[in-house]
Amino acid sequence: MQTSVACATFFVLWFITLFAVLPFFAQTQEEAGDVVPGTPESAPHKIRIWKVFFVNTIVTTIAFVVVYTVIASLGRY
Repeated sequence: MQTSVACATFFVLWFITLFAVLPFFAQTQEEAGDVVPGTPESAPHKIRIWKVFFVNTIVTTIAFVVVYTVIASLGRY
């Protein structure tokens, strides 16, 4: 796999997994007990975006290794 294709694949996988990982660490204002007036109770209270990005990168790396292994094994035949 060329480097540019590998980078593009990782980038696409990163954004796909972001939408799966994003709600893991979300806490609503209602759950936190701190609802800001004028906002819905379901609005996020505090998003730990760096933690989400870190976990997302780890999950993406594992997924990328699997995808790369499959592509590399198919290329040998």
